[in-house]
Amino acid sequence: MKNNLFELDPERLATTDAEGNRVYLYPEDVKGPWKTRRKIFYWVLILIYLVLPWIYIKGKPFLMVDIINREFTLFGSTLHGVEPILFFLIVASGLFFIAALTSTLGRVWCGWACPQTVFIQAIFMKVESFIEGKARVRREMDAAPLSFNKISKKFLKWSIFTLISLHISHTFMGYFVGPKELLQISLHSPDLHPVLFALTMIGTLIILLDFGWFREQFCIIACPYGRIQSVMMDENSLVVAYDTKRGEPRRQKDAISSTPEGDCINCYNCVKVCPTGIDIRRGTQLECIACTQCIDACDDIMKKIKKPTGLIRYSSENELQGKKKKLFPLRTILYIAASAALVVLFLFSLKNSTQLQLIFLRAKNPFTIAEQGKVISNQFTLKIHHQGSGKYLANFKINDHDLSNSVTIVTPIYPIKIDSSDQKMIVFFRFPPSILREGTRRISVNVLNSETNEVLATKEVTLVGPID
Repeated sequence: MKNNLFELDPERLATTDAEGNRVYLYPEDVKGPWKTRRKIFYWVLILIYLVLPWIYIKGKPFLMVDIINREFTLFGSTLHGVEPILFFLIVASGLFFIAALTSTLGRVWCGWACPQTVFIQAIFMKVESFIEGKARVRREMDAAPLSFNKISKKFLKWSIFTLISLHISHTFMGYFVGPKELLQISLHSPDLHPVLFALTMIGTLIILLDFGWFREQFCIIACPYGRIQSVMMDENSLVVAYDTKRGEPRRQKDAISSTPEGDCINCYNCVKVCPTGIDIRRGTQLECIACTQCIDACDDIMKKIKKPTGLIRYSSENELQGKKKKLFPLRTILYIAASAALVVLFLFSLKNSTQLQLIFLRAKNPFTIAEQGKVISNQFTLKIHHQGSGKYLANFKINDHDLSNSVTIVTPIYPIKIDSSDQKMIVFFRFPPSILREGTRRISVNVLNSETNEVLATKEVTLVGPID
């Protein structure tokens, strides 16, 4: 029989009972330097998330991913027809970067930057505590029978949760639609944009249930990162750890004993404040999200009993065992190298994809002869692909100096208008038969900006004619 409510069963999770039913957690609040640091960092992330879509540069959002129109806007510049490989490269690079952070700093993502942790800790739990009271009061109220006070507080809490979830969901959709456009859409009937409305409501429901009810269950059960993080970590990784050598054997508060005892007084404060319900004194566990709440709770007790702080602290297995910690083990170096390589490949692919692309498709009839054999004409269908956001006029110029006066390029519109859309046009190359060599001649064609004469693209074209 357990002597303490917070004495956890060694055979099962703290969030399940003997029958496998969920045990709801009521983590207590804690104050301390780590809590202050996280609070500041959380709100910086939240403000970035809420404000970033509303920042416009040159009339365009700072960041927007328009999946429907295949447009990607960053720093006010829009790329059109973005290739899926670009998204794959940047996402894969981010995953390897997080793996590098994990191998070095442990689950710093979970405790400091994961949206799940950030919104629950900074907003949802604050609202819950403000309306329903502290952890002990909430536990007693949930165990009590239904009453007007209980129903009214639950209704108020979930109403506010719903409003917050709506705002988070709409902000998220703003990254894909544009905040100004989304605001205008929101002022009209949902019938006009049923798919967007459905996606926003589904997102709201997911956020509401996850942040308001599911909470630590997502970290423990559903989060894929929580399952694979142990593969990325080793004995050099930074973790929130309990110093067993210093803390054991534990002693009871105010107990007097003649045998040597450790600094841990078995107060369970580290368990009471844990958002996933673990006992950090049992070692590094899958459920730990490295939120540092147990560090602040333990340090507070150590100060009260006049013992050094740091019984629970950021450390590594090697450091706890008195060994030297490797700052950059081979695992971390490989993760960083993979992330950097993918970033370089992304930038290379991005540069190539944003350049003006020309494709000359030869007509069915390879050539025609005019002016009694003095002029040969080659017809092409020109496809122009431009991902940049600039609009300008362009013209053609033969790059080969010895042919610049011999070959004439004829287009229906001159100069050509280059904009963000894909274009097609008919292009004729007219030239005398004398420039051909055994019926062919490969020439280089420049596309120039009509105003600045800047070379926008260079393409080689093979001209054909009769073989003498």
